Formats: sequence, C-alpha cells, structure tokens
Amino acid sequence: MIPVKEKLKQARPALKEALKITNDLAAPRLLKVVLSSGTGKAKDKKRNELVANRLAKITGQKASPRGAKKAIASFKTRQGDVVGFAVTLRGERMYHFLDRLLNVAVPRIRDFRGFDDKSVDEIGNLTIGIREHTVFPETADEDLKDVFGFAVTIATTAKNRAEALALFRGIGFPFKK
Repeated sequence: MIPVKEKLKQARPALKEALKITNDLAAPRLLKVVLSSGTGKAKDKKRNELVANRLAKITGQKASPRGAKKAIASFKTRQGDVVGFAVTLRGERMYHFLDRLLNVAVPRIRDFRGFDDKSVDEIGNLTIGIREHTVFPETADEDLKDVFGFAVTIATTAKNRAEALALFRGIGFPFKK
C-alpha cells in the first residue's frame, strides 16, 4: 500500500509528459477534500449530533454546521437552521483521508465497479457519493439503524477535465473501464 502523497510524487513525471508541461508547479495538484452531509430534519437534534460525531470520527476533524439558506414553511425550516454538516481537509489530514478512502473504504463498498469518469466536472473537481458511512472502519461497530451517506469533493488545480482525469488516474482512483 503506497500512500497517496508518494503516488503523486511517482506520477508527476508521467503526468508532466502526458500534459506537455515543463514546469513542476504548473502540473495539477490536490487542493482540498470536502465532506458534506445533509441531516434532513432541521429540528432533529439527535440526528444532527450523530452526523457531526461520525463525520468527526471519519475525518479526525470537527464538522462545521451548515444552515438553511431559505425558510421553507412546508419543511418547517427557518433560515439559519442547521440542515447539514461539512468538513474541509487540507494538507496531511487530506492525504491521510484519501489513503483510507482508496485503500480501506472503497474496497468495502458493496457492488463497487469503479467511479464514473463523468463525476469529474469541467473545472477539474471530483465528486463522489458514499451511500453508507459504515464503509469506514471508524464507525462500522456502531448502530446500523442510523446509516447516512455523504458527498466527498476533491478539489484540484487542474484547468480542465482532461488534466484532472490524468491526475486522478495517476494517484490510483479506480475509474470504470
């Protein structure tokens, strides 16, 4: 198991050659990883605590609450009510999370056939949906009745989709054939 940071160093020369880049600093690199999860019911304090605690266990960093942008009467939410949580990882924590995602969590996903390469957007960011948070071993031993999903967005400095795909393939992300 090679860490993501080492894979990046090994993939850099091939990436520079494939993209015809001469300067090391012009090659695309990872900026941050953002995990976000909606809690659904704004008034459910137990659910909010559960999601915040489990995201903190998975990432090693406290989750920040996200408020509702608008008041919607039919959902009984007011502007500013907590309706989700997000965690932004940079630096070493980002690399450790990506190591666990690629080497531990992805192999535990049921019926996994690879990520769709359409999940990379036009500005070079990859967004993955994880249906069950229990694929991470930090939370697998707890109650299975409160399973939630979350989105993982990996932001890069890639200028377009092709550069981002080359970067993610160099790191070792499993895409569909």
